[in-house]
Amino acid sequence: MVKKLEVYDPPMCCSTGVCGPSVDPALAQFAADCSWLSGRGVRVERYNLAQQPQAYAANETVKAALAQYGNHCLPLVMLNGAIVSKARYPSRQELARLAGLESNGQDFPVISKRCCS
Repeated sequence: MVKKLEVYDPPMCCSTGVCGPSVDPALAQFAADCSWLSGRGVRVERYNLAQQPQAYAANETVKAALAQYGNHCLPLVMLNGAIVSKARYPSRQELARLAGLESNGQDFPVISKRCCS
């Protein structure tokens, strides 16, 4: 079965938040982690509240989380329809574990420098 990871991001200027003059290294790392998951067969879909509010309104689980916690629960990460993380971006190791992927430890490079200064 193909796993599906859905990420409901807070409002950002672009689809990943990895743009502009001051990029948050956590967002750059998470974008790389999502790409890593995609390369291992996990279907990854990201939604930006500022650009795709209909995706938030169409998902009952997301609507319920927003009603209960407000935007403070974002980013909201779901795996196969179940919430696996609220209010933070999981690490690559966490994502791999959640998706049932094995690693020899070599697959977890971390972005240590900002890509834009």
